[in-house]
Amino acid sequence: MASGNLKIIVLDDDPTGSQTVHSCLLLLRWDANTLRGGLEDESPLFFVLTNTRSMAPDRAREVTREVCRNLERALAGFSRPWVIVSRSDSTLRGHYPVETDVIAQELGPFDAHFLVPAFFEGGRITRGGTHYVVMDGNAVPAHETPFARDSVFGYSSAYLPDYVEEKTGGRTPSAAVELFDPSELEGAILARLRSLSGNTCCAVSAESPQQLDRFAALALRAVGEGKRFLFRSAASLLTSLARLPEQPVPAGRMGELVLARRPGLVVVGSHVPLSTRQLCHLLASRSPVHVEVDVRALPGCSAEVERDVRERVVAAHSAGRHVVVSTSRTERQFASAAERLTFGAEVSALLVQVVRTAPRTLGFVISKGGITSNDVLGSGLELDAARVVGQIHPGCSVVLTPAGHRLERIPVVIFPGNVGNDESLTLVFDRLAGA
Repeated sequence: MASGNLKIIVLDDDPTGSQTVHSCLLLLRWDANTLRGGLEDESPLFFVLTNTRSMAPDRAREVTREVCRNLERALAGFSRPWVIVSRSDSTLRGHYPVETDVIAQELGPFDAHFLVPAFFEGGRITRGGTHYVVMDGNAVPAHETPFARDSVFGYSSAYLPDYVEEKTGGRTPSAAVELFDPSELEGAILARLRSLSGNTCCAVSAESPQQLDRFAALALRAVGEGKRFLFRSAASLLTSLARLPEQPVPAGRMGELVLARRPGLVVVGSHVPLSTRQLCHLLASRSPVHVEVDVRALPGCSAEVERDVRERVVAAHSAGRHVVVSTSRTERQFASAAERLTFGAEVSALLVQVVRTAPRTLGFVISKGGITSNDVLGSGLELDAARVVGQIHPGCSVVLTPAGHRLERIPVVIFPGNVGNDESLTLVFDRLAGA
C-alpha cells in the first residue's frame, strides 16, 4: 500500500464525489473495456458515474449490478490490490443499503462495510456516531435538517446505528453496528479491523481530515494484510485513501483554462435552498443574462419551452454575454417519490438539450446540482470519460472537455447543490469569467 500500488474504484451515485481530488478519470460508461481503461490509468483512483441517486430503487439496483458484473470482467487478470467505494451524499440521502448489498453480492464477500459520511469541505462531521451538518456555525444533527425530510430518501435519526436499522428495515439492528471513534488508540482500532468478518456494518466518526487520514491508513493496512472492506462514504474519505499531491492548476488560476475569455453558460438545476440563494447572489451582483425555465409548463409544453430557452441562449452568447439558465424556484409537490423522479428527469432532459445545442464558441460551463451535472456531462456534452483538473472552490470539481470535442477543451465545473455559502457560485463564476 505504501508504494501507491492500490487502485481505488469509486461507484458514484452522482458526479460530485470527485470534489476533493484531482487528475483522475470520471467514467460515464461502464462497459468492461472502459472500466479496464480506468484500472490501467496512472491515477490511484477512478470514478464510475452511475447517477443512481436520480433513479428508483429497482433501477438503481439494476445499474449497480450491471456495473459490478462488468467490473468483475475488467478485473480478470488485474494483479494490483483494489478497494471499492460506494460514494454517496454527505447528508445521508441515497440508495442505502440497496447499492452496498448489490456490490457485496457481486464482488464480495467482504469482511465489513463502513459508513463514512464525513465531508469536511461541505461542513459535514460525525461525532460519537451521530452525523451533523454545520449550519451558520452550528453543528445540527442531520435528522433535524431539511435533508432528512427528503421525499425520496428521508430518515428519522442521524445516529448512524439507528439510521442503519431504519434503512435496512431491522435486518441490521442498531446494536449490531460497530462504531469506530478517533479517540481510540491506533492499536485498538487496528485489532478491531483485523477481527471483522461477515460484512459487518461499521460506522466511522470523524471531525477533521487528520482523524480520517488516521482511520484510512489503518484500514488500508488491514487491507494489505488480506482484509476485504467496502466503503460507503462521502467525498472526504477519498482524499484520505488516495493521498494525492497538490493539484496541478491552483483554484485561483482556473480562469486561464478559458480560451480568449469567451462568455460562459451557468446551468442551475439544483433546487435546494442554498442553490437558490447562490443563484440570487450571482444575479444580483453580476450582470449575466438570466433565462428562467418555468417548471410549471412541464411536461406539457417542453418542446416550446426548450426552443425559447435555446434561442435566448444563442442570442445572448452572440452579444458576448454570459448566460445563466435556471429552473424556476417554485417548489412543486408530487403524490409519490416515483412521480417526483419522473418530473426531475423531464426537467433534466430540457437542460441537457440546452447544453447539447449551446454555441460552439462557449468559454466554460458551470453546472449546479449533482444530478444536473451528471446529465450535463453524459448527455449534454456526450462524454464517455473526463479527467478532473482539480477544485476551483472547496467541493467544486473542474473537468476539461477533450480535444476534438464539439466544445473543445473548455472547463466544466461540477458544483454540488449543497456546497459553499451564498457567495460561492459568484466566486466560481468570477474565476472563470475574469471578473
